[in-house]
Amino acid sequence: MINITFPDQSVRQFEAGVTGLEIAKSLSNSLAREVLAITVDEEIWDLTRKINSDVSIKLHKWNDEEGKHAFWHSSAHLMAEAIEVLFPGTKFGIGPAIENGFYYDVDPGEDVVLKDSDLVNIEKKMKELVAQKLTYEREEISKQAALDLFNKKGDEYKTELITDLEDGTISLYKQGGFTDLCRGPHLPDTSPIKAIKLLSIAGAYWRGDEKRRQLTRIYGITFPKQKMLEENLVLLEQAKKRDHRKIGKELELFTFSQRVGMGLPLWLPKGAQLRERLENFLKQVQRKHGYEPVITPHIGQKELYVTSGHYEKYGNDSFQPIQTPQEGEEFLLKPMNCPHHCEIYKFKPRSYRDLPVRYAEFGTVYRYEQSGELHGLTRVRGFTQDDAHIFCRPDQLKEEFKKVIDIVHYIFKALDFNDYVTQISLRDKEDHSKYIGSEENWEKAEQAIIEAAEEKGLETKIEYNEAAFYGPKLDFMVRDALGRKWQLGTIQVDYNLPERFELEYVGADNQKHRPIMIHRAPFGSMERFVAVLIEHTAGKFPLWLTPDQVVILPISEKYHDYAEKVSNYLNNCDIRTLIDERSEKIGKKIRDNELKRIPYLLIVGEKETDSETVAVRRQGEGDKGIMKLEEFAVFLNKEVENQLASIDAEV
Repeated sequence: MINITFPDQSVRQFEAGVTGLEIAKSLSNSLAREVLAITVDEEIWDLTRKINSDVSIKLHKWNDEEGKHAFWHSSAHLMAEAIEVLFPGTKFGIGPAIENGFYYDVDPGEDVVLKDSDLVNIEKKMKELVAQKLTYEREEISKQAALDLFNKKGDEYKTELITDLEDGTISLYKQGGFTDLCRGPHLPDTSPIKAIKLLSIAGAYWRGDEKRRQLTRIYGITFPKQKMLEENLVLLEQAKKRDHRKIGKELELFTFSQRVGMGLPLWLPKGAQLRERLENFLKQVQRKHGYEPVITPHIGQKELYVTSGHYEKYGNDSFQPIQTPQEGEEFLLKPMNCPHHCEIYKFKPRSYRDLPVRYAEFGTVYRYEQSGELHGLTRVRGFTQDDAHIFCRPDQLKEEFKKVIDIVHYIFKALDFNDYVTQISLRDKEDHSKYIGSEENWEKAEQAIIEAAEEKGLETKIEYNEAAFYGPKLDFMVRDALGRKWQLGTIQVDYNLPERFELEYVGADNQKHRPIMIHRAPFGSMERFVAVLIEHTAGKFPLWLTPDQVVILPISEKYHDYAEKVSNYLNNCDIRTLIDERSEKIGKKIRDNELKRIPYLLIVGEKETDSETVAVRRQGEGDKGIMKLEEFAVFLNKEVENQLASIDAEV
């Protein structure tokens, strides 16, 4: 008999060899029908794998991310089988579950081009296979046997993947006539997959390398109920309408130029104003919390990043070194701001009384993302981080960490990101070779984050293998208006860069000590944050933030002078105003400016000119009546003031 510990810490005994599905059935038949996967001692397993020792478990249903992962991973294999049946000879790259569905990278051969029109037939074949209730069978296999199998099939992609694996860690999954290299987990069989939709086709270079063959990537999504699929498709349509690339173009916020370079955004005047207001908002918050502004160059000597470890870890994802006329001298476009801030800290001797030292910078960094990975503002090659680094004593660490959590809370509240959870990102449990620093320091850093999160009452989830190479972190996972999850703010604890840069302070004992470093970026990057904000608000920004608060619509050219007078008055009242002087009918002007998401539309004609008033319309709400200029200015500024005051009050 073995002991099985449940999440509530209750313990029950089962015979060795029991499966997760059998455990679920012992609890209730309805649970057994709904359960999709099982966590066994923090590792996700198939429900049909035998458990032979004392373990802790958690059963996962659809509402759990682990349940969705098993469901969509199984669906990717199902799609691959359908493709293999319809397009014999297809070779397969990778087919993971992703946040919303799954994809598979496939190579159908030189003479075959998969098209959007093929998706319908693949869907149909998937449904036929589901009806057969095919079981997913796991088989652990030696490395040589796996190589022999996929060499025989002529699948060089799987063979390459196997070559990188260690013997004794390899497993296959079979369902129907399809066999795949895979760690799992998977559903017991295909029957829970009730609704299927293949969404799109794209190109993807094998292993993200532009120099290698481009495979065909097919995206899909599946659900246990047809109604869930229909609701999801509605959300996808809404997401298309909210796409920040589409809205960014409509509102003239940013653009890209092939001549400037892929992944290098150009901020247009309205976008630059929006971004500047976000920066000023955070600068104001930072001043209140004792941060000092610094500015560092966009490049640094290669040796700087060798010292920090960034060259070793990010070298392949960085732009190539810049060679100067001086022999042997090399510079890099900076991949991170933290090494520069370490050098600023070293500018002068520090006492324990000087700490904490808090440096903040909106610093632009550069990473050479593959062209296939670039996506609007969310994945770029040059981006600006709202970066700050806190250098503190060990006794200050937890309190400083908690203060940063407060700043992130405040910013999210101000921008209406009210639905978020936090993820504690720790090292890989087994492989510590990817990280720098001592075991002792890593353990102290991880414990500090866990305790700070608990003391702030955060809803947290621990994820292993998600830490930065120099330290663990707390990531803020935000859900937008459509329920999509984005990783925005992050806070990291770092014992290692102070060691590498030999940072010191003189303690109360008159001895030299190492400070601890906290890395902090509430927005993450300005580019990504603005993209998420656009999609969250559908371009309808809060009144205090929006680039244009008011547009003045003269009924005809006769009233342009009065419109100019109104504009000058409002601009002098710190109200951002523009005039629509086009020779269009007033109805068209109203419609066009409503589409531009400008909060207030002021219509002026003969009556308004004579009485020095404006006819007020609120975007999406209609007429608000006639107001005197002074009255409207007070009214609008009061709305802005109330917005910011309500944020302060609630936080």
